[in-house]
Amino acid sequence: MHTERSESRLLRVVVASKNPVKVKAALSGLQHMFPEQAFEAVPASVPSGVADQPMSDEETLQGALNRVKNAREAHPDADYWIGLEGGVSSMQGELAAFAWIVVQGGTLTGKARSGIFFLPPAVAALVERGVELGKADDMVFNHQNSKQKGGAIGILTGNVLDRKQLYEQAVMLALVPFKNKELYQQDITKA
Repeated sequence: MHTERSESRLLRVVVASKNPVKVKAALSGLQHMFPEQAFEAVPASVPSGVADQPMSDEETLQGALNRVKNAREAHPDADYWIGLEGGVSSMQGELAAFAWIVVQGGTLTGKARSGIFFLPPAVAALVERGVELGKADDMVFNHQNSKQKGGAIGILTGNVLDRKQLYEQAVMLALVPFKNKELYQQDITKA
């Protein structure tokens, strides 16, 4: 999957997932931040090293970091590697859902978290009992494979905001260091 742009080299982006929503979010975020550049997405199934349903902010971030590391080891010849990990965290007795995005390219790493939203009690109860969020959504809302579609946020907003859009914004935020390399590159000779 790629988009044609004039006169620029096609950059390979390994997205550490085969979920089409995550792949589209990663590619779209890159295209928004670097509209003059052409990208080719390479979906890769790599382990997150965390639970299928991360249950904290820290575990979710670690899953995204692990996915990038594993994708980079599996596909070292790419230009960028992107890990997207959805998770939940208990906040004041409610369960919040969000995602962490990690982008690596060259010597830079960018990280960002998506916006959060709170899950309805019926979904939260299933997740707290060990059911993965996508499966819990399917059970409560009588959907099939919602995590590869609009996700919980798509269902709850009537697709006014879907999972791709939620993740896409976080991808763009994780790309801030790449858009501002001079501010984020560390010159170790001056340290």
